[in-house]
Amino acid sequence: MAGLAPLLMITYQAFSDNLGADPAQAIVLATGIWSLRFLWITLAVTPLRKIKLLAWVARYRRMLGLYALFYVILHLLAFLTFILGWRMDLIWRELTARPYIVMGMLSLLLLLPLGVTSTKGWIKRLGKNWVKLHYLIYPAAILALVHFIMQIRISYAEQVLYATLLVLLLGYRVVIKLFDKKMVKTC
Repeated sequence: MAGLAPLLMITYQAFSDNLGADPAQAIVLATGIWSLRFLWITLAVTPLRKIKLLAWVARYRRMLGLYALFYVILHLLAFLTFILGWRMDLIWRELTARPYIVMGMLSLLLLLPLGVTSTKGWIKRLGKNWVKLHYLIYPAAILALVHFIMQIRISYAEQVLYATLLVLLLGYRVVIKLFDKKMVKTC
């Protein structure tokens, strides 16, 4: 339920008229940032479970990933509703004129099968292929970061922070994979 706290905060700010001069843009930005945060938190589960005191987090990885997808969909719906007004001509123009939107859509398209196949039934049906399918989180995260970086207008600080975290989260996996291969060769 804690994953709904950001939505409740955004909703409260909207009803209390506390979203600033451009509430529509504030909602789009907030849902986008929370989708990134949940995506990064999901990626952080693997390194965190190596720490004995935080191993319990692994039980919530699927739910965290679903919250990431939830906020991505809210981000898209907020953009389509509050910025474009569901006007097909504007939607088409944005898709063809703004590469960052294409990056965001590609990321969403990679995350959708992960959300759909996150149930126990799908895990059983897909077997070992379920794990392979869920490797799509890596390119989805990279595309989400590119989507975020391409929108820089003033300061790079926030994007650099998210990029650094993603490099650490993905770099951890590369180092572990290389270390495991070296260990296999020496045995």
